[in-house]
Amino acid sequence: MEGEGSRGVDSHDGSGSDSGPPPPARVRTRPDGFLIACRSFSVITALASILCIAVNVLSAVRSFRNGSDIFDGIFRCYAVVIALFVVVAETEWEVIMKFWKVLEYWAGRGMLQIFVAVMTRAYPEYLRNHQELFLLQSIASYLLLACGVVYVISGMLCIGMVKRARQKKEVSREQAIKDLEDLERRREELESLLLPEQV
Repeated sequence: MEGEGSRGVDSHDGSGSDSGPPPPARVRTRPDGFLIACRSFSVITALASILCIAVNVLSAVRSFRNGSDIFDGIFRCYAVVIALFVVVAETEWEVIMKFWKVLEYWAGRGMLQIFVAVMTRAYPEYLRNHQELFLLQSIASYLLLACGVVYVISGMLCIGMVKRARQKKEVSREQAIKDLEDLERRREELESLLLPEQV
């Protein structure tokens, strides 16, 4: 009788331990390689725009300081302002995108970059005596020009639409994972509250 009773207790304990819920598995998401490539290209474009800003600022300072060409200095100031818009567009800040819908489209963004590159490269004859600044101007303008051409071609191929669709999908997936983790955490809290009553 004692053997049967002990076996019954053991079987009851075993069944009780087996009936417990398994620990929740943590959901892992694999990063999207396409979005990573797009973000990397945005960083390169922003750096090229910042380089254009630096070149135009130096050129404007030289023009105003020497007094040789005031109009060239004003022209460089406009180039700096427009280049700042290019940098902000690459951050895809929602406040800017709300008022500048054209910057959401890659073709429009690329045309703006090409325009800044042309403004940066304009009037090269004033820098013939400053080879370092002239070289920096050429590098910045051609680099931003190449980024703008890539943006225009990608916009014509609807790559920007693909990126926006994948971004929405990534945000939805992250939100779903966060909601699932919140539900698992809430379930564990409720189970911890029920355990003292079962004991």
